[in-house]
Amino acid sequence: MNGEQKNSDHPERIPDGKSEPQAGSWRDIFKFVIITAAIVIPIRLFIAQPFMISGPSMEPTFMNNDYLIVDEISYRFEKPKRGEVIIFNQPMEGKYLIKRIIGLPGDTVTLSGNTITIKNAAHPEGFTLDQTYLTYTNPETPKTITLDNSHYFVLGDNRPVSYDSRYWGPLASSDIIGRPFLRLYPFNKIALWPGDESRLDTAN
Repeated sequence: MNGEQKNSDHPERIPDGKSEPQAGSWRDIFKFVIITAAIVIPIRLFIAQPFMISGPSMEPTFMNNDYLIVDEISYRFEKPKRGEVIIFNQPMEGKYLIKRIIGLPGDTVTLSGNTITIKNAAHPEGFTLDQTYLTYTNPETPKTITLDNSHYFVLGDNRPVSYDSRYWGPLASSDIIGRPFLRLYPFNKIALWPGDESRLDTAN
């Protein structure tokens, strides 16, 4: 007798290289998922979201299938500027659209031929909008519209094919989602604040 006795009813378990999941590891995974969701979901809903261009209305500034990240927070602290590109919800279309801001609240916008004239309190005599960024133009029948204090006049850069404020009227400020912060695709056109031409606003 060597003082050791084995119970044959409970044989020793031989390790097979596999271990059962520990309760703690599942808790860690669950906490990771919750924390990730708590970070990602608010960013997705309130700060930034992806947007893919569909159609030719903003060519050549943005092409079909360009992939953008939309800044949804800046307009909570500042008002949209003339020349900025914005993404908005167009209720009549039931979808998100992308266009450029041409007229600001309080402006009187006149389209005639390929010229756009803006009149407002700061420029009662009016000024001609700089549209040197355009490639595709479309001579317009003379049209004038005055915006109230909560509406914008928006146009696509590809004027011959764009469905915009010329057809469905001013855009309510409450329908604006944000503006492109980053173009991620195509990779050879990655850029911050793509398409922003607010520097051309001679009213500033």
